[in-house]
Amino acid sequence: MTVAYSSLLGKRVEAHYRASDLHLSAVGTLVSDSGSSIVLEERFSQNGREKTLRVEIPYDYVIRVVETAEDSAAPPPQRALSK
Repeated sequence: MTVAYSSLLGKRVEAHYRASDLHLSAVGTLVSDSGSSIVLEERFSQNGREKTLRVEIPYDYVIRVVETAEDSAAPPPQRALSK
């Protein structure tokens, strides 16, 4: 069964995939669906510089891809430790 993810192009998604025996996830904008792999892209700032991270995931390794909210990649707020 071939699954096309082109309906999610340009949308923010969370992709769950496998790499060897590991199950991993990536969050970003789905920027490409070649028919054999998908590409997620995430833009962020680090040390005042703009960076772009791209992840290409072959269809054979995709477990699932779901649309997600815009702010889902934001880390949870950190709690202060009390001593």
